[in-house]
Amino acid sequence: MKRDLFVTMERDAEMDAPLRRESSEAPLKGVRSNIVQSIRAFRVQELQDAARSLGHHFLYANLAVAQSKQDVLDLIAQQFMLPAHFGKNFDALYDCMTDPVHKSGPQPGFIVVLEQIPANAKFDKEAREQLLDIFRDTADYWADRKIPFRCFYSFL
Repeated sequence: MKRDLFVTMERDAEMDAPLRRESSEAPLKGVRSNIVQSIRAFRVQELQDAARSLGHHFLYANLAVAQSKQDVLDLIAQQFMLPAHFGKNFDALYDCMTDPVHKSGPQPGFIVVLEQIPANAKFDKEAREQLLDIFRDTADYWADRKIPFRCFYSFL
């Protein structure tokens, strides 16, 4: 009897899987698999829920207190839990987001949120574009491997 109940529950779960997948992808409907874009109307919690439902890695960094490039890199390293050997420069950030992760085994996908990127004299437009370029290059890296990588950002 217990076995039959388990099989029935398992079958019901399998039948519901497409509905769960559809609802979990709802916030991402129409968003390409490998892109870096403004967070706009997306809510962080919705993106986190979508990542969880899809089995993707969710990486979040709130950069509101950052004033400089070094602050931004320190906060990303801390909040993404990058390895201690992280070199705290843009090249090292790219390296940590790509090759070692790829070598660690199959990856399901990524949803990354960079919230409140500073916009000030110490982290000017050029620095912001360099940071976003790292994530664009990372999206391209994962696209080449057919792994979804979506990065959403906002400015302070």
